Amino acid sequence: MIELLQGLLLLAGSLFMFVAALGVVRLPDLLTRMHASTKGASLGVMLLMAGVALHFLEEVVFARTIAITFFVLMTAPVAAHAIGRAGYFVGIELWKGTLKDELRPNYNPLSHRLHSGLKKTPRGADETAHHEDKGDREES
Repeated sequence: MIELLQGLLLLAGSLFMFVAALGVVRLPDLLTRMHASTKGASLGVMLLMAGVALHFLEEVVFARTIAITFFVLMTAPVAAHAIGRAGYFVGIELWKGTLKDELRPNYNPLSHRLHSGLKKTPRGADETAHHEDKGDREES
């Protein structure tokens, strides 16, 4: 019975990894490709590691599979976010079917900064609302 379960886990993990690879090859732009690679590959790694842990049934292997799964789940979304943000900042073109670009009104392409929570001062300059802290005030 354990062989059947481990076989199913390994097969399902391989299938998710294959679908993630297909997504990277077939999807139209960077952001959708990253979505496919992080979601599919993360689930695929979790299933593969569960199958490996069932195959060996040792505490050391189980601890390592948990560590590998935890590492992938912590690093894949952060890496995808960093790559997506860098790609957006260098000007990658979004897919023509993209319906909404929520960063465009908040992104300054000259300074490569995102502006959020901004309010306009009477002179028309941007001033962030979070600079009200005591540590950010300058002594005169």
